[in-house]
Amino acid sequence: MDSPTPRPRWADVRAVVFDVGETLVDETRLWVEAAHEVGVTPLALMAVIGALTERDEPHHRVWQVVGVEPPTTPSEIRAEDLYPDALPTLGALRAAGYLVAVAGNQPARAEHQLRAAGVEADLVATSARWGVAKPSREFFARVVTDLGLPAADVLYVGDRLDNDVLPARAAGLRTAFVRRGPWGYVHARRPEAELADVRVDSLRELTALMLGVR
Repeated sequence: MDSPTPRPRWADVRAVVFDVGETLVDETRLWVEAAHEVGVTPLALMAVIGALTERDEPHHRVWQVVGVEPPTTPSEIRAEDLYPDALPTLGALRAAGYLVAVAGNQPARAEHQLRAAGVEADLVATSARWGVAKPSREFFARVVTDLGLPAADVLYVGDRLDNDVLPARAAGLRTAFVRRGPWGYVHARRPEAELADVRVDSLRELTALMLGVR
């Protein structure tokens, strides 16, 4: 008699919380426009960001490294910036009965921009409005407080180990690591990636795992 398949560690979650940049939002256009504004090529800017990512240095140091002042035009998330699997994933999980939230290190204006881009969630929050930012434990405490659930019932989905998976795990949340974007590809090669409860290459893959569909 075959032994039963063990349940995954994240099988009992009741809420799924998504990071913003490179989890729901493809930031390529934003970085390209920033490069043009400060007068450097997008290729040079992306290469420096990659080097900073590999060395675990803050990405905002990119302007110092290339020797320019930071751009002054406020970034704006648009519907075209959402990854193709972003809205279908949010919709499918909500339809399946999960609480769905979006919470990341973003300016407060991003909340309206995400809603305007078509994001429908039970909670949309930013570090600027909360006054706490990842990777602080206080950020993840605010996530579970606003959802009204125990930390172990919440799955946090992100593309970074340092800002998403490791601090969320330390705060008692379940974690999903998405291998996309600069941090995703770099961090996926690190042993700590194995600490995530689930590792996927897309949100479509996450949806299939959680809902048991192909």
